[in-house]
Amino acid sequence: MKRLAELETISAPVWITTGVILLVLIGAADARTGHELALSIFYLIPIFLVTWYTGRRSGVAISVLGAVIWLMADILDRQPYSQPFILFWNTFVRLAFFLIVALLIPALKELEREKHAARTDDLTGTANRRSFFETASLEIERSKRYQHPFTLAYIDLDGLKTANDRFGHRVGDEILCAMVDRIHTELRNTDFLARLGGDEFALLLPETNQEAARAVISKIQSSLADEMQKNNWAVTFSIGVITCLNASITTDELVKRADTAMYVVKKNGKDGILYTVYTG
Repeated sequence: MKRLAELETISAPVWITTGVILLVLIGAADARTGHELALSIFYLIPIFLVTWYTGRRSGVAISVLGAVIWLMADILDRQPYSQPFILFWNTFVRLAFFLIVALLIPALKELEREKHAARTDDLTGTANRRSFFETASLEIERSKRYQHPFTLAYIDLDGLKTANDRFGHRVGDEILCAMVDRIHTELRNTDFLARLGGDEFALLLPETNQEAARAVISKIQSSLADEMQKNNWAVTFSIGVITCLNASITTDELVKRADTAMYVVKKNGKDGILYTVYTG
């Protein structure tokens, strides 16, 4: 996902130039290999890239260019046709196909954005509550099947309201975003962080027993403390952790148990971690 996000930062002129170069190279290869080796599908690659990353207008332009280059490749190939108009008819059909693709891609991208937005927290960019419950349910089912432990950490920020009242919500938002960024640097690709709402987060650690969970969560808490201290933010973290050795539990019950452990930490002075185990 990070690499895909980096592609979005590439400027439109770079994508358009890349698309033109690819089309020319594909057309040259098409003319050289002749009609015996079909390269038609490769014309769609630059059309897709340019349309996806620069928009419909550029997509239409690159589609027209693709059809022209394909026509030139056909002419250079000197392939005989029974009727001269067939060459231009084929070009028209190819152009129509390219244009349909160029018009559909933006709609597909918008659909993908809406799907992503429905599963992502607007502020921090991490997963939202809905996405977490879907992922946690899948992990419970996977744990049942393979008999692997997993761990859930329920994280609550201590002092965020005070920071909001003192410095404003902009600083509070910065704290939340900095927290998410720092946690992500400590996670594996299989781990899953989500914002459940307000200043409460859930961290799902697949195939993680209590010993491994202690090492990971302690490291995360220490890393977060460093981040808060570096920015002079008087915020700490209360964390309730539950390791499931038996997956005969619902997602709601799992979250409830981790939440309860977190509140025990808060009642006992905050800024701590309570580890629990669920055995069924």
